[in-house]
Amino acid sequence: MTASLDCLYSFRRCPYAMRARLGVWFSGLQVELREVTLKNKPAQMLAISPKGTVPVLLLADGAVIEESRDIMVWALEQQDPQGLLDATVLDQANALIEQNDNEFKYWLDRYKYADRHVEMTQTEYRQRGEAFLQVLESLLESSAYLLGDAPTIADIGVMPFVRQFAHVDRDVFGQLPYPNLQRWLQGWLENPLFLQTMIKLPVWQEGDEVVVFPARP
Repeated sequence: MTASLDCLYSFRRCPYAMRARLGVWFSGLQVELREVTLKNKPAQMLAISPKGTVPVLLLADGAVIEESRDIMVWALEQQDPQGLLDATVLDQANALIEQNDNEFKYWLDRYKYADRHVEMTQTEYRQRGEAFLQVLESLLESSAYLLGDAPTIADIGVMPFVRQFAHVDRDVFGQLPYPNLQRWLQGWLENPLFLQTMIKLPVWQEGDEVVVFPARP
């Protein structure tokens, strides 16, 4: 069974890798999961993706998908039993992911690593990032998820980055005036599905037993 599995190189704490794993989980597919360390990337991964970032998906036919967003879409286009690619909100979902990737992530990196970016204070970086949080808070005022009463690709595409923002200083995040966003994030963090995508694995080495993800009964 495992010989024909697509192979996903991942790093547990990377938000890009998180959303790729979530896409696979929601699709109902299974892949071989290879946990890597970013300080010592495996030669097998670099051979198929010299840029050396995770996630990277090696398909059984030899094709390679190097971007997390593309991995999510690839998985859900194969199977989408819960309708995360809901056509009625897909344009909105794509716009939110674009804003997350192109604006919010910029401020998130500077907020998290403010000591490396001394042009502004950490508080100022946080406040810039909050512009996106305010958009999400508004969306969550009337629904359980970003674009309605069921999750879409927007939720799994954005949530790992909000999680990272919150974890920079959990006390500060808990005091921000975004109760709906805080509820939404906490719901994801406590969701057994998300916890399954965050299982700790040893760093992969050639010759290791195949890890099938997600493990399904």
